[in-house]
Amino acid sequence: MKKSGFGCIVALTALLALLIVTGAFYTVNETEQVIVTQFGKPVGEPIAEPGLKFKVPFLQKVNFFERRILEWDGTTTEMPTKDKSYIGVDTYARWTITDPLRFFEKLRDERSAQTRLDDILGSETRNTIARHELIEVIRTTKDRKPAVDAELAEAAKSGTVGVLIPIRKGRSLLEKEIHDTAKPKLAEFGIDLLDIRFKRINYNEEVQTRIYERMVSERQQIAERFRSEGAGEAAKILGDKEKELRRIESEAYKIVETTRGEADAKASQIYADAFNRSPEAAEFYEFMRTLELYQKTLNDSTAVFTTDSDLFKYLKAVKPLNPSSSVEGVTPPPVP
Repeated sequence: MKKSGFGCIVALTALLALLIVTGAFYTVNETEQVIVTQFGKPVGEPIAEPGLKFKVPFLQKVNFFERRILEWDGTTTEMPTKDKSYIGVDTYARWTITDPLRFFEKLRDERSAQTRLDDILGSETRNTIARHELIEVIRTTKDRKPAVDAELAEAAKSGTVGVLIPIRKGRSLLEKEIHDTAKPKLAEFGIDLLDIRFKRINYNEEVQTRIYERMVSERQQIAERFRSEGAGEAAKILGDKEKELRRIESEAYKIVETTRGEADAKASQIYADAFNRSPEAAEFYEFMRTLELYQKTLNDSTAVFTTDSDLFKYLKAVKPLNPSSSVEGVTPPPVP
C-alpha cells in the first residue's frame, strides 16, 4: 500500500515536471495581455488577468502584448504647406493595444504595428499640413497674437509690409485634427491612438532664403518710407524757409523805402527852407540843380533842345569867348 502511494507521488511529480518542461504553464504579468493560438489561430478570449495560466503543450502557443502605453517616433519628413513652403516635420505619438485579438489578427506583432503607424500617421500629417498655411503650423494656438515690430505695425496700416495671415487654428488644433482623423483608422487594428504631437518643425534652405529675403524687403520698404517722410519734411522746411525769407526781405525793403522816402522828403524840406529865404537864394538853387542836371545828362551823349526850353536858357545865356572880348569885366592881355 505504501509502495503504491509512493509510486503515485512519483508519477504525479514526473507528470508535473513534464508539463513544466514542455511549457504547459505560463505566467501573465500585470503589464501584459495574452492571446493563445493553436496552429496559428486564436483560441478563446484574450487573457488580461495576471497570474499562472495553463495551455496545451506542443499544440498551443502564447502571444504576449503590452498593456502599457507604447510610443511611436516618426521620422523627419519634408512636406509642403498650402502656400508651397517646404518644411521638415518630426512627429511622435502615444498609443496602446485595446483589442489584442484584432491586433493579432491584423498585425501579429508590434513591429508590424509600427510600420502601419508610419503609414497612417505620416499620411494624415502630410494631408493636414498641405491644407493649411505655414503660420498655422508654427503658431501654437490661434489666440496668440504674433509679435510685430513697431515700425512694421506702422507700415502695416498702409497695407505694404508686416501684414500677417490671420491664424484660424494654430498648431494645437492641427495636431488634434491629425489625431481625430487617424484614430478611427487605427481602431480597425485594435489600436487606440492616445495623442500625436509635432516634435520639431524646420525650414528647408529654400524657405529660409525666402524668409530672409522677405525680412530684407520689409526693412528696405521701411527705410524707403522713412526716406520719403524725411524728404517731405525737408521740402516743407525749405518751403517755410523761403517763405520766411521772402517775408523778411519784403518787410526790410518796405522799411528801407519808407526810410528813404522820409529822408528824401526831409532833405527836400531842408532845401526848400534853405533856398526859399530870398528870391536870390531860390534862383541860385534853381541854377545849381540845373548844373547838376547838365552834369548827369551832357556827358558823351547828344542832347537836342528847343530854343525856348527852360533847360536851354542857361546855355543860351552863355556868351562865347574871343581875344577881343573880356570875361566878366576882365580885359584880355594883348597878343604879342
